Amino acid sequence: MAEVEIRQIHKSFGPVEVLKGVDLAIDEGEFIVLLGPSGCGKSTLLRIIAGLEVQSGGEIRIGGEAIDHKPPAKREIAMVFQSYALYPHLDVAGNWSLGLRQAGEKSSVIEARIAEASRILELDELLKRRPAELSGGQRQRVAIGRAIVRQPKVFLFDEPLSNLDAALRAQVRFEIAHLHKRLGATMIYVTHDQIEAMTLASRIVVLNEGVIEQVGTPAELYTAPQNEFVASFIGTPKMNILAARLKDGDIDLAGAGTFQAGNAPRHQGAIKIGVRPDGVAIYREPQAGALPVTLTLSEYLGRQSYLHLALADGRNLVVEAEANHAFETDDQLFVTFKSEHLHYFDGASGQRIGA
Repeated sequence: MAEVEIRQIHKSFGPVEVLKGVDLAIDEGEFIVLLGPSGCGKSTLLRIIAGLEVQSGGEIRIGGEAIDHKPPAKREIAMVFQSYALYPHLDVAGNWSLGLRQAGEKSSVIEARIAEASRILELDELLKRRPAELSGGQRQRVAIGRAIVRQPKVFLFDEPLSNLDAALRAQVRFEIAHLHKRLGATMIYVTHDQIEAMTLASRIVVLNEGVIEQVGTPAELYTAPQNEFVASFIGTPKMNILAARLKDGDIDLAGAGTFQAGNAPRHQGAIKIGVRPDGVAIYREPQAGALPVTLTLSEYLGRQSYLHLALADGRNLVVEAEANHAFETDDQLFVTFKSEHLHYFDGASGQRIGA
């Protein structure tokens, strides 16, 4: 295990700057998830740590030692790829042992490490099978096992579950979380899947257009997003973001109506308010401070439903409701926002405004 320091990493491909001075300190034993939309630079950053890409500027340190001059094989890292990257002509044991043999490890050490990885991943009965004889989930576990046998200081995962169906993703996600708990290893994991990020991470690093927007625990990012991008990116369904104006505690949604909120910040002028679907109350009859809405779509998801509501000016609002709600499409309804669930962002910069 080792801590990882990422210092002012820049990366350009020709005129395109993909990473714009990324700084990040990762503690020993942490499970860090790099999360962001496609093209934000998360996989490029992982490949730079692995030595598969060379940064345009900055430094990577593992365990306090600069590793930028070292080739991938000497960095004491192990990477699990999206595509498994298994040798088709070798069985499971052969895939695991190849790198160790090339590194000059003794046969007894190789056998012991294979036995330990097989026990951890419950693959004893599959050691003699080739990749073509395995399911997608089994192949990914084999790819993880190949990383385990190397006993690296840092594990790197590049969207390892994206090729699996929903049921297998849940299963392998659990196995990765269990593996981290057992090994206590430093892990850096790239994904665009919020469920993976929220369930696996010690801390999440939200990247956007080559810069870090926020670093925090899953709970911190969900309950206190530091800007509009993080607020709208974290959470499924995403947070409702509505442009408004704030004056003397009154929140004016223009054509959608005006209401007051107990936690409104001391701020005047253009803002954006954010509220998650569970932060909205819905009524059939008018209420004090309620806004009129029209139900346009109801999505049934078993334990709850998500209602798509049109505000008076046509803007959409997604609200969580009971699964067996009695509302119907085109119903005229009313909503209020729960003050403790409201978030406020500067109308120009998108940065969080304190209450």
